[in-house]
Amino acid sequence: MFSGRLTHATIGVIDWIARKTLPPDNIPVHLHTGRRGEEECLFPSAKTGIRDGSPQLPFNRRGEIDLIGWHKDILCFVEVKTRTTRDGKPAEAAVDRYKRRELFAVAREYLRHLPPSCQWRFDVISVYYDGQSSQPQIELFRNISPWA
Repeated sequence: MFSGRLTHATIGVIDWIARKTLPPDNIPVHLHTGRRGEEECLFPSAKTGIRDGSPQLPFNRRGEIDLIGWHKDILCFVEVKTRTTRDGKPAEAAVDRYKRRELFAVAREYLRHLPPSCQWRFDVISVYYDGQSSQPQIELFRNISPWA
């Protein structure tokens, strides 16, 4: 059985090979950074404890939730915010009232497909890449209120 660390390293090598051999995407740098942060959170065993694995369901509403996973028996809707610097406003502060309400609307649609007894919460993960380390700093904020 593969460990999470080995899987993460293998995917890192595959990503490196892809960057070197495939033509570059024509998307802005900040979207690459955001995608990189979200991908980092897909390997959460030691970082957040949230494991991915909830079923993907179709949504009628516009919007997206970065990660839907489980922490013990609680379904977690997670917004990931990635930054390359700590200058300015913290990454988690970017999940403002408007964004929380938008996430709640998408989550409500998702929850319609699950038993009413399902426990759930909203989390925010801040991912910071600094220029000196290849490993990001990850911080989890559990149970944020969609109404604040």
